[in-house]
Amino acid sequence: MFAVKRALKLNNREATLMAKHAGFRRVVFNFGLSLRTQMYSEGQFTDSKVLNEVKKVLTNYVKKQPEFAWMNQLSSRVDQNALIDLKDAFSRYRSGKAGHPRFASRRDGQSFTVDSSNGKVLLSAGKTIKIPTLGTFRLYEPLECGYVSQTFTISKEGNRWFVSFCVDAQRLPVQQPEGSVGIDVGVKSFVTLSNSQVFDAPKPLKQAKTKLARLQGKASRQIKGSNNQRKTYNKIGRLARTIACIRKDFLHKLTTYLAKTFKLIKIEDLNVRGLLANHKLARAISDLGFYEFRRQLKYKCKMYGASLVLIDRWFPSSKICANCGHKKDMPLAERIYNCPACGLLIDRDLNASLNILNWEPKAIGG
Repeated sequence: MFAVKRALKLNNREATLMAKHAGFRRVVFNFGLSLRTQMYSEGQFTDSKVLNEVKKVLTNYVKKQPEFAWMNQLSSRVDQNALIDLKDAFSRYRSGKAGHPRFASRRDGQSFTVDSSNGKVLLSAGKTIKIPTLGTFRLYEPLECGYVSQTFTISKEGNRWFVSFCVDAQRLPVQQPEGSVGIDVGVKSFVTLSNSQVFDAPKPLKQAKTKLARLQGKASRQIKGSNNQRKTYNKIGRLARTIACIRKDFLHKLTTYLAKTFKLIKIEDLNVRGLLANHKLARAISDLGFYEFRRQLKYKCKMYGASLVLIDRWFPSSKICANCGHKKDMPLAERIYNCPACGLLIDRDLNASLNILNWEPKAIGG
């Protein structure tokens, strides 16, 4: 099973329709949560039973009230799925996997889910998509082939709406042209491969972050709540979305290239949370997305049939000479590894990636 996500190319009328459905989902979710919380004193009622009664009240009473007549103009699958989401939230809470469900707020993002009550639907390849109970919409990026799915989630990120759906199928494994590779992830160069390839973070990302800091400073100096400050915050939101897209595009292209090119990939099992504790590096690490890189690489290796090996996080890849195995201390400021034993002179990141490539797990008891 894998997911497909596409940006919707909406006009103002269609964007307003999506916003109305997102607000409908939020109202129903909060309505169900409020009633369930009020009935905690009635211990004999389970979450499922209460939410089933909420569904009946919503359909048979609430929607018939004049002030809620607008609900009848929107997809009924939205309120059904909102209550399913609430039921899942309570299930995670009861099992200890999450905290108590909170009331939904527009600040938390706008999204909703619809599905086909008649079973799975066939989506045709092309630059349009037919979403059950909503209609047909244009896409910025076409569907490269036909898909079959039943449930669709529509969400807003920045000023764009997206549709995502799951496909109950497996991608065919690809035949990778290269053998093994070791990968060193760093701050100066984001990724250094053992075959001497280097991938740096895109320059537009650095430029956008500089502009973002300037806009944030401008907003802090403006009159609180003024129109000018609101306009600046809108610019900040759009720019933050641009930064997220640049980072996501870079990571997706890089991880796809690696998974499709190499049969065996070795990478350090970095303790990202521990690295973030270093205040000098925390900003750079969070901006580059170390954890997201590893997450994407993990599922894409599985998707394309490559093997991913996470090496011991305590393995001193930067301190060992890739040629003779001599070990010495390497401060972060020292960018060239100069081996006193064999005279090897090599970039520290390339040296680390070679050591990662040559790493093998120790035998138990060895």
